[in-house]
Amino acid sequence: MPRLLPAIFLLPLAAGLAAQPPKPAPGKDVVVSPEAAAVHREALLIDGHNDLPWELREKDGPSFRNIDLTRPQKQFHTDIERLKKGNVGAQFWSAYVPTSFGRRGEAIKATLEQIDVIHEMVRRYPDAFELALGTADITRIRKTGRIASLIGVEGGHSIENSLAVLRNYHRLGVRYMTLTHSESLDWADSCSDAPKANGLTAFGEEVVLEMNRLGMLVDLSHVSPATMKAALKATKAPVIFSHSSARGVADHPRNVPDDVLKLVKENGGVVMVNFYSGFLVPEGARATQKMFEMARELKKKYPDEAKYREAIRAWAKENDYPPGDVHTIVDHIDHVVKVAGVDYVGLGSDFDGVPKLPRQMSDVSCYPLITQVLLDRGYTKDQVHKVLGGNLMRAFAEAEKVSEAMRGAK
Repeated sequence: MPRLLPAIFLLPLAAGLAAQPPKPAPGKDVVVSPEAAAVHREALLIDGHNDLPWELREKDGPSFRNIDLTRPQKQFHTDIERLKKGNVGAQFWSAYVPTSFGRRGEAIKATLEQIDVIHEMVRRYPDAFELALGTADITRIRKTGRIASLIGVEGGHSIENSLAVLRNYHRLGVRYMTLTHSESLDWADSCSDAPKANGLTAFGEEVVLEMNRLGMLVDLSHVSPATMKAALKATKAPVIFSHSSARGVADHPRNVPDDVLKLVKENGGVVMVNFYSGFLVPEGARATQKMFEMARELKKKYPDEAKYREAIRAWAKENDYPPGDVHTIVDHIDHVVKVAGVDYVGLGSDFDGVPKLPRQMSDVSCYPLITQVLLDRGYTKDQVHKVLGGNLMRAFAEAEKVSEAMRGAK
């Protein structure tokens, strides 16, 4: 999520995909055809990143006393009715806490509370959700009509330099960890901060290998290119970018450069495209890059989190940019396909963690629009199913095999 805040011509597809038709005129809505709806219903849709748990904490304590996810929740991008409408089959829920908690030595406590929010959400809505711990669970749960719910910890500050804490998160169901968030750690560097580790330190490599051993996916969203490359060199299992887009389309540090996309192909990993307009649209990328720089100054000026958020929101309002649309999201998918291949891209919306979304992509009900545009651009049904979730399942299954082998060796 870009928690520093609380279009482009079509790129040619990889060989084997049909030539793309002209993009519709700006402002023309995408309409989902019956054929696209059928392709979408048949897919296992897996989203790599949703920040609803933090929004629940912010708006409800979290207590679930005042918020019922079975009812429409217009203050969120997410509720159960819209998840079903979007045909979400599996969701990685983010157990996020701000990096400031790490500086205060409070990250572990707060992360445990956020993991508990996810467990409590699953417990309270058993007809909609079930906790998934791996690929077999995802397949089984989806067959019941429920949404397989997985946990991702967003930022290595949440382990406070302890592999024991990492292991305990895994025991609680965490199945990926993002190595950094918005600030560099002493063992890994953020894309939005000055480097400290210049990639990964020896301890950072230990973290990656322990995640491999546990079967926890290594998430490289938010990290610097040097840390991306160091982690890809160190890992024995496929990595993911749980919510990152393509830097070749929109030049922002949060997006993945082409040279790294090629390494992701070699690794067998997946880049799960983020829906945040500030990372998707070139003008948005320029504005939000300035925002990242401004945020550091404002954090120094406003140590109080609430005052800082108010200041950064005011700055963002004065530096607005166009939102893009569903075609913009697919432009990023196309670029990953062009550089890495259709087997290495997925979806990581960042719903409920971003302040601006593309037109028509306002919430978790809107995924069928992506299916429609992919089909319009010449993707086959099997290729669409790979993008929507099949690629993540493949990478996750391979990580599980690596974990089994590493555990058997010790």
